[in-house]
Amino acid sequence: MGKTGEKIKRSFQYVLLAVATGVLVGILDTIFGRGLLIISDIRNLHYLYLLPFLPVAGLAIAWLYQHFNKESLKGMTLVFETGQQKREEIPLALIPLVMVTTWITHLFGGSAGREGVAVQIGATLSHALGRRCHLPENGRIMLVTGMAAGFGGLFQTPLAAVFFAMEVIVAGYLDYEALLPALIASYMASFTSHALGLEKFVVTLTGTLDLSEKKNVFGILILGVAFGLTGRLFSFFLQKMKKILSEKIKSPFWRIGFGAVPLAVFLLLLHSGRYSGLGTNLIRESFHGGTVYAYDWILKLLLTIVTLAIGFQGGEVTPLFSIGATLGVVLSGILGLPAMTCAALGYAAVFGGATNTLLAPIMIGLEVFGPAEMLPFVIVCVIAYLMNGDRSIYAAQGRIEKNSILRKF
Repeated sequence: MGKTGEKIKRSFQYVLLAVATGVLVGILDTIFGRGLLIISDIRNLHYLYLLPFLPVAGLAIAWLYQHFNKESLKGMTLVFETGQQKREEIPLALIPLVMVTTWITHLFGGSAGREGVAVQIGATLSHALGRRCHLPENGRIMLVTGMAAGFGGLFQTPLAAVFFAMEVIVAGYLDYEALLPALIASYMASFTSHALGLEKFVVTLTGTLDLSEKKNVFGILILGVAFGLTGRLFSFFLQKMKKILSEKIKSPFWRIGFGAVPLAVFLLLLHSGRYSGLGTNLIRESFHGGTVYAYDWILKLLLTIVTLAIGFQGGEVTPLFSIGATLGVVLSGILGLPAMTCAALGYAAVFGGATNTLLAPIMIGLEVFGPAEMLPFVIVCVIAYLMNGDRSIYAAQGRIEKNSILRKF
């Protein structure tokens, strides 16, 4: 068989694996996502009885990792190291461990997200499939494929998932070789999870910002700077706090056990658990005319950082969505812009600023809020990307030398 035939055969294998990955990850995303929704409802009804046990839950999480697979505690770092070819495989034990420990985190009121779990599930499963099929370059292409499936299946934003997976492993570099299998897997996972009853979050923006008005242009520029700096702030303090705590408190049991005591007190006293969980309550308030306090975004930011830094499990993206949305509502009043539009821009741009990605947040804007405000989304997300200073919530994210005239600072 000639080179062309080999290439066609390999592409066909990737397509088949992408379909299988999408279906399997979509099923796992549904189990995880629906379980998380049930757990969140239970916590909201009984937070007074559950939040005081957050330190005990933290000790249980530390014990599970120490007893079953310590290596899995590195979570997303394992995914990045594998994508950068610094390690050969991700332990399959990571999948049940990260699912169960994230459920525990949310049941007892920790402030955390979910996307990191979905991405880890997808990456671990797809990479294992690739290794078993002995495909060339399987470690890189199949890893990106699984990451896209995990993100796409949970959030049902397949385009955003593809570009997130392609650009997040190494900042400033897009792995186009993985485009086709990642696209197939992402759409298959999204279709599967939707068919199994996992709902997509969608908001239709009414009206458009007239960018021929100087006031609106000025407001958009300010929003881009504010959202980029907020993402940068989140990334900086998350990495800083993780480093300090890991150096000062070596034992994961002491770190999470004692750290969870003041965390539980604050989560309980600050509006009775308002800042526990994913932050979807804050997102709902932002887009449906509910109560949004001027300090919601900063409290959610700080409490999420503490939750993750001391060792609780989950992701960062959904809290980032809520931080951006509430900050957008606050800034809309100052800038005289529509609150819903500003919330939508913040929803996407703070996520981009914190993850050091550009195309993924723009696609989030398209898939969640529709095409009506695409120009403002592009402008705000570009500015936020430039303002984040090459920082990321993912400490293991790779970097390439930027030789362009316009450098991030």
